Amino acid sequence: MLPSNLPLNALRAFEAAARNLSFVRAADELCVTPAAISHQVKKLEAILRVPLFRRLPRGLALTDEAQALVPVLAESFERIGRTLERFRDGRVREVLTLGVVGTFAIGWLLPRLSGFTAAHPFVDLRILTNNNRVDLAGEGLDGAIRFGDGAWHGTEALPLFEAPLTPLCAPAVAERLLAPTPGGLGREVLLRSYRADEWTRWFAAAGAACPPLRGPVFDSSLALAEAAAQGHGVALLPARLFRHAAWETRLQQPFATEVSTGRYWLTRLHSRPLSEAMRVFRDWILDCCAADGDAVAAASP
Repeated sequence: MLPSNLPLNALRAFEAAARNLSFVRAADELCVTPAAISHQVKKLEAILRVPLFRRLPRGLALTDEAQALVPVLAESFERIGRTLERFRDGRVREVLTLGVVGTFAIGWLLPRLSGFTAAHPFVDLRILTNNNRVDLAGEGLDGAIRFGDGAWHGTEALPLFEAPLTPLCAPAVAERLLAPTPGGLGREVLLRSYRADEWTRWFAAAGAACPPLRGPVFDSSLALAEAAAQGHGVALLPARLFRHAAWETRLQQPFATEVSTGRYWLTRLHSRPLSEAMRVFRDWILDCCAADGDAVAAASP
């Protein structure tokens, strides 16, 4: 039976020597002498009572026993390293995995993200973008920013802000809509999202009849925006999320009419405990929305 107190230095020396197939290179890596590496390897071989290396004229070769041990040690040291990396400034780093609608991530979150990371360096934030189809439990998410009416079963949903839709198009298309009226859109290709009623609702808000819809359908607002920016048609998009530098010269808003079809929400499962990382992110994003002048729900304690 193996002893429970296998020496860490001997294991580290063996792993480095096995990875490099050289006592000299292992010694350089660990800032010790080759003799020290050799001594530690012999110590481990004595404890295990098996040889770990075959000494060849031009180097080292692993024995079968060593080949079985190397991947276990490599994985263990990597896990130890990842865990130790989480400790910074005397506080353990906490992983926070969020699903975020791609449009929101690029149009609102990323321009502000440096403020969050600077204020909360202990949070190891992981962002998984989506097209508003998300499975909090199945994807193992701590939370998600999604668009809709806030009615998701078993889910806490905190409102962030509305993002009304309005036609956006490339400058060349906007020029054809000088002194635009909604009826002029009937001569343009109307690009569509997977929500089939958006154009109908916008034309109703504008007081005009909706023309036949024959434009391409996209499952991503970012793809929809890119198609509009390339001049393939006019897209209904949340203008406030396309005002940053990457889009402001490529998309124009020819009409003032906007229609609200929902809002963005910060959501998490009721069954998932509120972690410290999720709490500080929740408070931060609600504060940001309030500073932007958006009505938000008060954070629960």
